[in-house]
Order: sequence, then C-alpha cells, then structure tokens
Amino acid sequence: MTPARGDLSNDWRAGGFGLYVHWPFCAAKCPYCDFNSHVVDQIDQARWARALSAEIDRLAAELPGRHLNSIFFGGGTPSLMQPETADQVITAARRGWGFVNDIEISLEANPTSVEMGRFRGYAQAGVNRLSMGIQALNDEDLRRLGRMHSVAEARAAFDVARDCFGRVSFDLIYARQNQTMEQWRDELSEALTMAVDHLSLYQLTIEPGTAFGARAAAGKLRDLPADDLAADMYLETQEICEAAGMPGYETSNHAASGSESRHNLIYWRQGDWAAVGPGAHGRITLPHGRIATEAHRAPGAWLKAVEQTGNGDSNREIVPPHEMALEYLLMSMRLAEGLDITRYERLAGHAFDPEVLARLIELGMVTRKNGRLATTAAGRPVLNAILRELAD
Repeated sequence: MTPARGDLSNDWRAGGFGLYVHWPFCAAKCPYCDFNSHVVDQIDQARWARALSAEIDRLAAELPGRHLNSIFFGGGTPSLMQPETADQVITAARRGWGFVNDIEISLEANPTSVEMGRFRGYAQAGVNRLSMGIQALNDEDLRRLGRMHSVAEARAAFDVARDCFGRVSFDLIYARQNQTMEQWRDELSEALTMAVDHLSLYQLTIEPGTAFGARAAAGKLRDLPADDLAADMYLETQEICEAAGMPGYETSNHAASGSESRHNLIYWRQGDWAAVGPGAHGRITLPHGRIATEAHRAPGAWLKAVEQTGNGDSNREIVPPHEMALEYLLMSMRLAEGLDITRYERLAGHAFDPEVLARLIELGMVTRKNGRLATTAAGRPVLNAILRELAD
C-alpha cells in the first residue's frame, strides 16, 4: 500500500528552524577550499551589517510566527566580522523571529591573534558556541594546507575561546600528504585532550576548482594516503573518539552526549533554514510548498541586489515531495540516529523496497529499530553504496 503524502506544510518542524549567515571574506584562500570565499583588502562593515539585517527582515516577513532554534555564522571567515556587525545581525534575527530559550548561536573562527581579540565581543553579542578551523596540529602540515596560524597560536586561541564560550568545537583534516596511521592516532589523541565537547574530523578531499584540484590534475599533488589507508583512518577515528566519550553522531562529527551541533542537525533532520549572504542556500516552507533559495554568489552582486532591489536571492525553486524525500534520505542517513521511516515514506509516497531492506539488514549494513532506519558501524564506510540501493 502506498503511503499518503497528505499535508507536508509542517514537515519542517521535525527538524527545527535555523538561520544561516554567510560571511564571504577570508584573509587568504586555502588550497583545499571550494567554499564561496573571497580575499579583499577593505570591508565596509556597516554596509554589510545593514544588508544582512535587511535580508533577515525580508525573510522574517515571509515566515512569521516562528522561533529560531539556531543561528550559524559561516564562511569564509566570520571571525573577520566585527563584533558590532554580528550584534546587529543577531538583533535583527531576534526582532524578526524571536529565539527559543536555549538558542544555539555559532560562529566559525580561525585561530589567529587578530581574530582572538574579537572573541569576547562575539560572546557579548550573543554568540555562545565557537567553531574553530584548526585543521592540523603539525606546523608543517598547516603550511601545506595554506593555514595562516601555527600550532602554538591555535592552542592559545583555543584557550581564549574556552574562557569566552561555554561550547567550543574545532575542525581537523586527516588523510593529509605523507600522514601515517600512527601520526594520525597521536594527533587525534592530542586533539581529544583539548576538546571541550565537539570535534569535526574531515578526510581531505580534492575538489575541482581548488588549488589542490589543479595540482592533482597536473600530477603535482603527491604523497596522499592510499584509499585503503584513508578508510582505515576513518575507522580508527570512530573507535578512538567513541572510547574517549565523543562518539560519531554524524559521518564527520563527534560530540559528548547533548553537545551535538543543533544547527547542523537542522540540515541533517531536514528542518527549515533561512539563509542570507552571498551564495547562501536555504530551505523554507511557505504556504505553496518547500522552497530552495539561492543567493547571488559574488559579494558585489549580492550587495547591489539587496540595496537596489531589496532581495539578494538569485533563484527560488519549489522542491517537490519526491525530492524532499531524497534530500531527507541523503542527509539523515549520515546520522547515527538514521531516519524516521514513516516520515520518509510519507514524503516519498511509497515504502522502501522490502527486498532491498532485507538484504542490507542481512549483510549487517543497516538496522531497523523503533521505526528508524540507520547504518551500522560496518555500513557507515560504504554509505554512498547503501544510499544508491535505498534510493533506487
């Protein structure tokens, strides 16, 4: 029997509601980065604060009566934003929607002395969670990754962050050039001694359009770990972090119980998020359906559009229910908790293929318990293959 889709106007509530703010500026472009980031000499902070606030006002008028579960300042390098700019954006969000009592307000930061000086100002503006892009605890590898800080500076910045914020996360990249399993074990163990409540641990991927991508295409990016070693590093990461009390709640994210990134959970659980800033992508539910929004990518074009037309969006499209189902499948299966089967089937308009499910369960790749479908420890390294099976 095909499940009835029914009214999907409240489906987003299962994931919550957040605001994403994209700050597109960086002091330098990292060679592995494919995000929408730009290096500029001067930033008119007051002008940017006005434009971001105006976009929030516009979206709040479209989505009345809601309360924000989270705000996330991403980039780029949001810690190049003056605290006064962050304060104006947070004030606009509070004015537009109001906050839940335990709202999470996160800001991405780099561990340089310039940005460290702003940490207390962000906390006073309302930021209560900092996510630091440390990336490596080895000075030579930091240089190769194009980072502008040393390990000593990262540690100093981390100490300041712990004094200013109740919640601090940081990122590391593994499977780097010349990195051995023993070196990664040592580095991860060191990171766990520093960690407050959350770690994001990403395998280095070579993306087209990046400096690393160009080097790889030219045969000049050598000494990356073989695929088998990189896969073993992933498995070792899961075991070490779980033993340390920070299990993986998502493919690349680890947290102590209750310290998961609430904002990112909105993405993975397919809630709604309003998005402002150059190149920002959002998902919002309006009376006529779920809408995918995309803002002008170039900072100058976005700013001009906001100031001259009152709208920074470059595109809006309705997301049909079958695409909502696919997005929910792809995102939620990254989580250790998996997906709500009834919710997926309501979005998809059909049940999972019982033969496919039975085979994946028999192989030990997924579990089906209490109405939820989730990957097992054995299934997580081959998640993409599992998703192809389930989506067919």
